[in-house]
Amino acid sequence: MKRSLAQSIALYATVILTAAVILWPVYWLIVTALSTTDELYRLPPTFWPDDPKWDVFARVWEAKPIVRWLTNSTLAAVGSVTLSMVVSVSAGYALSRYSMKGGATMGLFVLTAKMLPATLLVIPLFSIFSRMGLIGSLWTLVLAHSTMIIPFATWMLKGYFDTIPRELEQAAMVDGCSPVGALWRVVLPIATPGLAATALYAFVLSWADYAYARTFLVNSPDNWTANLGITTMQGEYVTYWNDIAAASVFVAIPIIVIYLFLERYLVGGLTAGAEK
Repeated sequence: MKRSLAQSIALYATVILTAAVILWPVYWLIVTALSTTDELYRLPPTFWPDDPKWDVFARVWEAKPIVRWLTNSTLAAVGSVTLSMVVSVSAGYALSRYSMKGGATMGLFVLTAKMLPATLLVIPLFSIFSRMGLIGSLWTLVLAHSTMIIPFATWMLKGYFDTIPRELEQAAMVDGCSPVGALWRVVLPIATPGLAATALYAFVLSWADYAYARTFLVNSPDNWTANLGITTMQGEYVTYWNDIAAASVFVAIPIIVIYLFLERYLVGGLTAGAEK
């Protein structure tokens, strides 16, 4: 059924308004980076600096160990995603395909673990990592982030596995595949969109963490992540918000790149995966 002109205008207006609301913080972050300190405190505020200071990015890049911070964040995020996906795929597939005594209760227990706030787990995790001698190591972030990611990722993947017909696996096993082989050769290719969405969620969750990094890595400057490093740019008496905004732009770029890389998988359909 064709939409009327009024409906089309309302639809486009809604899309434009939504995009404006979403992109406004990004725009203001760039404006803050390019503005001088006087312009930031000017009233009324200016929506674009009179003389954009594009050199702020080069100055911050040279003055601060941005590369090291981004590298540490990447290592922690990739490690967390890898560990979480291995565990979540196995757990989600087991909950979806196998009936076991207490399976429903176990599934609810996993989901309940996601409801616990991260701040509630800081103290027990710190105690455990301290006894293991891991405080100050990036391994603490990998393990801590996994405790946040795995519960939700397990349920997210379980729901996606539930939509995949079991007949595809049965046909593969008739052709000689083992259950693990059917999972690897049939189920996972079909579940590529779900795996990509889950991996993206896990990466963003790890990349955006501050509480765990602040608790476990504060005394190890060489292992600081990007979010923790940026907070050290805030001065006791004077804070150069344009420098902080410029550093924040560097931190946001990897997330954008990761999304652009996974976007084609996110929009992929279940049928397309089955045809492969």
